[in-house]
Amino acid sequence: MMKYLSLGVLVFGLTACQQEKVIESKADISVKPYPQTKKIEQKDNFFGTDVEDPYRWLEDDLSQETKDWVKAENEVTEDYLSQIPFRENIRKRLEHLWNYEKVSAPFKEGDFIYFYKNDGLQNQSVLYRKKGEEGKEEVFLDPNKLSSDGTTSLAGVSFSKDGSLVAYQISEGGSDWTKVIILKAEDKSIVGDTLQNVKFSGMAWRGNDGIYYSSYDKPKEGSALSAMTDQHKLFFHKLNTPQNTDELVFGGPETPRRYIGAGLTEDERFLVVSAANSTSGNELYLKDLSKPDSKFVTVVGNMEKNNYILDNDGDRLLIYTELNAPNGRIVETNVAAPTSENWKDLIAETEQVLSPSLGGGKIFANYLKDATSLVKQYDRNGKLEHDIELPGVGSAGGFGAKKDDKELYYSFTNYVNPGTIYKYDIASGKSEIYRKPEVQFDPTKYESKQVFYTSKDGTKVPMIITYKKGIKLDGTNPTMLYGYGGFNISLTPSFSISNVLLLEQGGVYAVANLRGGGEYGENWHLAGTKLKKQNVFDDFIAAAEYLISEKYTSSEKLAISGGSNGGLLVGASMTQRPELFKVAFPAVGVLDMLRYHKFTAGAGWAFDYGTADDNAEMFNYLLKYSPYHALKQGTDYPATMVTTADHDDRVVPAHSFKFAARLQEYNKGTNPVLIRIDTKAGHGAGKSTAMVIAEQTDKWSFMFQNMNVGYKEVK
Repeated sequence: MMKYLSLGVLVFGLTACQQEKVIESKADISVKPYPQTKKIEQKDNFFGTDVEDPYRWLEDDLSQETKDWVKAENEVTEDYLSQIPFRENIRKRLEHLWNYEKVSAPFKEGDFIYFYKNDGLQNQSVLYRKKGEEGKEEVFLDPNKLSSDGTTSLAGVSFSKDGSLVAYQISEGGSDWTKVIILKAEDKSIVGDTLQNVKFSGMAWRGNDGIYYSSYDKPKEGSALSAMTDQHKLFFHKLNTPQNTDELVFGGPETPRRYIGAGLTEDERFLVVSAANSTSGNELYLKDLSKPDSKFVTVVGNMEKNNYILDNDGDRLLIYTELNAPNGRIVETNVAAPTSENWKDLIAETEQVLSPSLGGGKIFANYLKDATSLVKQYDRNGKLEHDIELPGVGSAGGFGAKKDDKELYYSFTNYVNPGTIYKYDIASGKSEIYRKPEVQFDPTKYESKQVFYTSKDGTKVPMIITYKKGIKLDGTNPTMLYGYGGFNISLTPSFSISNVLLLEQGGVYAVANLRGGGEYGENWHLAGTKLKKQNVFDDFIAAAEYLISEKYTSSEKLAISGGSNGGLLVGASMTQRPELFKVAFPAVGVLDMLRYHKFTAGAGWAFDYGTADDNAEMFNYLLKYSPYHALKQGTDYPATMVTTADHDDRVVPAHSFKFAARLQEYNKGTNPVLIRIDTKAGHGAGKSTAMVIAEQTDKWSFMFQNMNVGYKEVK
């Protein structure tokens, strides 16, 4: 139905590395005195309980006081990191590893083949095109020219059906607020005015007349980066008309929804609208654009389950749904009777979680089997045609193409194999390597294995552990444990050039597939939400205990990492079991669980979390695990480096500010507590290569220093 273009993970070749001298950790690194963070008298009453919030003033991200605090904290952090003797060696090694050509899978629009490419260390990937496979490459869109420091990024690209027009979004400084520019594809001339203040939006073309897009009213008071964004609206922008005359198509005060998305079926007959108040479950509406003055028809009138329309064959609709199918199924129905009582199974639910796509007139069913990919090809009547033979156990993605295409492209990766692009012949079901990257990493020297460990309540949880072949299981290996556990998101195997640095040092990288995620469908997700959220933290803690008991590592050599909801995971785990970990990296985390829903689109996360305003039981549950509130005075916490960014308008930086301030106040031990605050950056998407390398350099430097493992130079 809709095209999703990603910059993707891309691939590389191999050279061996030889290890040389060891640069020891520095024994006497000093930490400058932390800023004397002001405390104020602030109490909130929840169901008869007073809760102090002395760092509330840090929520004002526009105040000079907050800016001064950020500057002072960054000075402390930089002073500490600058003393680590191997920091520059790690930076140079990461820069060397990163410096390879990265090319995405191609896609066809009009007469051109488009693809993204980064020549190695460019801050942003560039969109190229060529006429046919043998055509000459030319730059189509280069976001590196949009800002001098590489902090403006492409946030989405959408072509009209005939490929003659393109709309692209840009994000400045990592913000979720974007601008949309429309071009004629042939000569790249701009059409009409730039659309301003667009947020959480796709771009769906209606012929060559204009585009559908979504946004909120820009906050009129307070900070545009932190103020609540509550009522999402779907607009139609007709080309060459002012944005203030755009037609409101769906949403607004009469039908308020927090999230509204739209797309057109490939024949452009139907406008499909998904509307939701949370990150799980959505209503589904349909409008027949072939009939003048047609009204929206309700397909699904509640937000209990996830549903979306894949496509149509005339009046026949193909729908993905989790209604009565926690792992997902595909159904068919007629547009004259689109509601669920008329649905007929086309591809029934299985034990594996389904994520379907379309291409070449076929349905590609991408299943998750214990968090790894299994792909089957069906015709549009639900008949199985091919079990697609993948290169190994890992993650395969990208099985999408236009209805008339004869071939498509997909990528395959895992924790030890850089993402390789394959060309797939739809008729024969055969794959061939299309592009393999040249990376300075030899997968044959490393291994990745999946284990199943037991959580606190007896639940079996999968984890994939990656390391260099032949390491000794003697409890001394520096180990990074990563997790997420929320919002029905699945962590599947994926190669990371940054993690190469850990692996070649003899380290271990472990990823636990916690409850709250989507690895085993809706039931797995629900088992880590609201009053069951503690299951997620228990799963993560049990993963750490497994790694220690099996001698992969020890508490003195174990770090934990996670971002966003994963930042909450790290914050909750380190406050509940501070002795279990040596180092903690809560990144852009949701750390104040009593107030998260009062900023930007945070209220939409209530499906997973519940809110402190719901009832006394939910308030008390949140209060108990909320990392900011769970900190205890006089406790020896792990060495911690909190990371956030000043333009994060998804999880506002106040979460990290308040948590870091209180952690610095309460921590009694000698472990450093730092906060690293990027400027002109957001929640993570669109960061420049230079910023990513700098952040990863500081992460590994901080970890190795505090584990006292030093750094082995690699040539």
